[in-house]
Amino acid sequence: MKNQDKMWRSLEELAATPEFEEMLHREFPRAASEWTSELHRRDFLRLMGASVALAGLGACTRQPIEKIVPYVDRPEEVIPGKPLYFATATDYCGYGQGIVVTSNEGRPTKIEGNPSHPASLGATTIWAQADVLDLYDPDRAKTITSDQSVSTWGVFLDRLNRALSAQAPAGGGLRFLTRTVTSPTMAAQFQAIGQKFPGARWHQWDALTHDAVRESRAGGAFGGQTLYDFSKAKVIVALDSDFLYLGPAALRHTRDFAKRRRVEKVEGASMSRFYAAEPTPSITGSNADHRLAVAGHQIHSLAAALAALIGTGGAATDVPREASAWLWSAAQDLRANAGASIVIAGETQPPEVHTLVAQINQSLGNLGATVTHVAPVEANPVNQLQSLRTLVDEMRSGAVQFLVILGGNPAYDTPVDLDFAGALQKVQLRVHQSLFANETSQLCHWQIPALHFLEEWSDLRAYDGTVSIVQPLVEPLYEGISTHRLLDAFIQQSPRSAYELVRATWRQGSEGEAFEQKWRKVLSDGATPGVGGEPAAAAANAASPAAPAGRPAPPSARQTLEILFRPDPNMLDGRYTNNGWLQELPKPFSKITWDNAALVS
Repeated sequence: MKNQDKMWRSLEELAATPEFEEMLHREFPRAASEWTSELHRRDFLRLMGASVALAGLGACTRQPIEKIVPYVDRPEEVIPGKPLYFATATDYCGYGQGIVVTSNEGRPTKIEGNPSHPASLGATTIWAQADVLDLYDPDRAKTITSDQSVSTWGVFLDRLNRALSAQAPAGGGLRFLTRTVTSPTMAAQFQAIGQKFPGARWHQWDALTHDAVRESRAGGAFGGQTLYDFSKAKVIVALDSDFLYLGPAALRHTRDFAKRRRVEKVEGASMSRFYAAEPTPSITGSNADHRLAVAGHQIHSLAAALAALIGTGGAATDVPREASAWLWSAAQDLRANAGASIVIAGETQPPEVHTLVAQINQSLGNLGATVTHVAPVEANPVNQLQSLRTLVDEMRSGAVQFLVILGGNPAYDTPVDLDFAGALQKVQLRVHQSLFANETSQLCHWQIPALHFLEEWSDLRAYDGTVSIVQPLVEPLYEGISTHRLLDAFIQQSPRSAYELVRATWRQGSEGEAFEQKWRKVLSDGATPGVGGEPAAAAANAASPAAPAGRPAPPSARQTLEILFRPDPNMLDGRYTNNGWLQELPKPFSKITWDNAALVS
């Protein structure tokens, strides 16, 4: 019983082996409390007390007195605790999006969408919500620097005038690099610079370019600007297009798409059907009724197969086995809803895909109903990759002597095979204006801090041509320079303020009281109707003529389409087989051959 009362913590302790006793002795030596030390307890407490005292003295520096001074003459419209709301616009990929900014005691605090702006309809992107944080970011570029040393605006103007004198009169070595520009004021400034320096060149680069759309047949025939009305579409087919999340029109697309998917009346109500094919999961694909996971390089085959099934044309092509049922269902749904459907391709797809999509929409009769082609709203629509490549070649050859980079970070986001950073260092004088110092700033001689859009005057066009005035809500927090004022320094010796430049642009065509009324109304509403251009007509050599209203014409004779897998019979029921398009549905089949309107195996 005595052994049973003894407690042990491990089998080794119960066994009491010599090895365990030695380990126990090393871990808990005998008489450890009796060990002596050279430092006595009193000395230790004395040193610790002195350390604490010295640490406290180090934190006793006297802070400067900061007084809160009330208004001497408080503005009439400012009531403490009551916010004010101002309509303005933010920039997304160069395009304007209408917003309403909440201001508390003169400080912007919140950004929401402008319900009166057709590009936002009261919604905002996550980037617009975060724009107010950039305003107060302590890492913003604060002062003008020259070769990493602090300088002033006056010194820069003096250096600029001497550099422009060397470029006069043609300015053959002067180059500008900007992102996508839709501002009417900035467009007018570049036009004035071109008249003063005929040899100067304006290049553009944005990492999220629209080059594929511009280079497609849609871009060549219709000007490259396509507007989609998802509120009228009963069937939507998206080919690697995240139209609910990416792009300057994403806010409007989301609102229209949600409106068409919302059933407000039970009787006679119908939701739109959405087919999505994409290589990676996206926000848009997650809302699809029929989603197809397919590799990105196979999107072209899907578009060609869809065009052949619609009756637009197209050569024989192979499609993935698992895509057959999806293709059949999408094609027949589109044909059954001709004139009330949309086929859209992602901007990362090659121009050939966009050309096929434009042909499909035209064959279905969607043009003028759910799809509209207009002239672009960009001030200078060019192939941005080709524009950048031309600039890099000229820099490398020594033809560029003076380069001005407005915004962006091309040393970081340009294609690596161009070696933009290496070519940039061959330019004699390099100027970079940006909100933050970045990799491009470190390679330039001059770094000009930009103003936040809540600190400066400007104007922007939305994707549909709607024009908004960007008005400041707060005085510049740092020594930033407006982009309009910087460009005006290339036009005249004493650059004007951005306010004067923007008003001069909007004054054209109206004077006096009429202009002031127009100016105040646009500032109050946040937008004014405008178009990027007249609706562009199709080119004479378009792929196929516009189809008449109703069902599109059947495919021409003997067009062949390879189908590697028999579609699911459940997706080809009587709704499709008895509509006059498919007279017979052979089962099983592996190849489909069109013969007028009959389908034979």
